[in-house]
Formats: sequence, structure tokens, C-alpha cells
Amino acid sequence: MSKPRKVQCYQYVNRPYEAVRELFHQRPLEAFQRATRSAAERANAVEASLRAGVLGIDVGVDVRIQVQAIRDDDGVAGMSPVTRLTLAWEATRALWLFPVMRAELSIFPLTSTETQLELEGAYDPPLGVLGNAADVVLGHRVAEATVHRFLDDVVEQIRRELPANS
Repeated sequence: MSKPRKVQCYQYVNRPYEAVRELFHQRPLEAFQRATRSAAERANAVEASLRAGVLGIDVGVDVRIQVQAIRDDDGVAGMSPVTRLTLAWEATRALWLFPVMRAELSIFPLTSTETQLELEGAYDPPLGVLGNAADVVLGHRVAEATVHRFLDDVVEQIRRELPANS
């Protein structure tokens, strides 16, 4: 068995950390669903659609997102506080064809009005040896593009839900 493949990305949102933190403490799954689905689909499903464009091809799959834990770490020795969400998502159909992503979303303040979101995840390519080969050729790029798109969508949702500072 191969080692899990890692993906990492980060994004910034021009909203205060406390407001972003509160949003994810109050309704984390809803925020992720709204970020990745249209309003009509969100109302009736506990899944989201992750999409990524790779080599000019739009790749998409419906996924079920799980928020497994949320914890706040106080800043120590001059460090900023961090809110960490442990996430997992998997395809809702053809599970054997897609990897399960396990990730941690870290949220921390950069300034009084800007927050950084960092997503670190790992997955095991499906389909054994064949899947490992496909992951080297294209799969890892699809996973990276999907994670980047997911985080971009989450940031845009935060901007829609939280009012900008005046």
C-alpha cells in the first residue's frame, strides 16, 4: 500500500477572525454546502458538488462532507489563536472510483480585518496499483485543483454571509 498523497492550499478572506470563527462554530456543514451547491440543491441534500478544471476538462463529483471535529487553540507565546475543523468527504456514487479526502481546515487571524484559511488534506488513491499510476499521471492534479476550488468557494461563501467592515 502506498503512502497517502498530501494536498495543501491557503486563501485569505477580508473578514475578522472572530466572525469567521463564529460562522463555523454555529453552522459549519451549512457553510460548506452553501459554498459548493446551488440553493435549490442545498435545501434537499447533505452533499455538495466538488468541481475542478484540469487540462481544459471540467471534472465534477457529488460528495458527502462530514465535519468531524471543531476545536479552538488559544494563541500561546505571542502566537495567534487557531480554529481547526477536521473534515472528510467522499463521493456519493461510485465510491470505489474516488478517494476519501481527510483534511484539516485551520482558520487564524492575520490582522484585525483579515483571516487566513489553510486546508491540509490527504487521500489514498483508489484502485490499488492502477489507481496509484493514474494518480501520478493526472489524479493528484485533479485532487489539488478540487481542493483549491473548494477553498475558493468557501471564501466566497464567507464573503456573502458576513458583512464587510465599513
